[in-house]
Amino acid sequence: MKWYVTLLAGSGLLLSGCLMSREARVESDYSYAGQFRRYRTYEFISGDGINSDTSRLGKAVRDAIRSRLKIQGYRSAAIRRRPDLLVNFRLFEGDMRFRGYAQDDFSRWVKAGYAEDEETPKEARKGYQPVRLILAEGTLLVTLIDNRTNRAVWNGYASGVSVPSGPQGEIVLRRSVRSIFDQYHVFTEGYLSGQNTTSEADD
Repeated sequence: MKWYVTLLAGSGLLLSGCLMSREARVESDYSYAGQFRRYRTYEFISGDGINSDTSRLGKAVRDAIRSRLKIQGYRSAAIRRRPDLLVNFRLFEGDMRFRGYAQDDFSRWVKAGYAEDEETPKEARKGYQPVRLILAEGTLLVTLIDNRTNRAVWNGYASGVSVPSGPQGEIVLRRSVRSIFDQYHVFTEGYLSGQNTTSEADD
């Protein structure tokens, strides 16, 4: 079953604003074809704006994602090695319409070890139940992409993210990333038991 990166329209970078006046809405959705226990390495997708290395806000998001993935056993792909996951993130301003999915709890899905593929019988497939959402006052979206299939396998998003200028904006984004990754309860296989360790620095 094909699962595509969520397309978002009518958006722009939020470079200024006020502090978050209320708790952000944080949710996620995932692909039933994701091989979540197989992923061990990652790399960021480069781009313009907040995704660029020269953006301070972009660096804040990258550092926060890097720190969280390291805690969960992931490591940055070494030079010349193909990463398991590609990480993309975008920051959108204002209210926006978003299509999410009504799904079983992600942690239970991963723990059960299920993963659909082309050989999964049609009657055994879960199927996606779209849910239309209104995300308000700025949204930070993080997408994990399976590099082998080039398909998105997980979206995490926080709405109500208003980013002020200066250092306070970096703090807001780091907190938002932590909240988003609280939805991604996946440690690499063997990491918690000490079997999957690495001496490579992620910094």
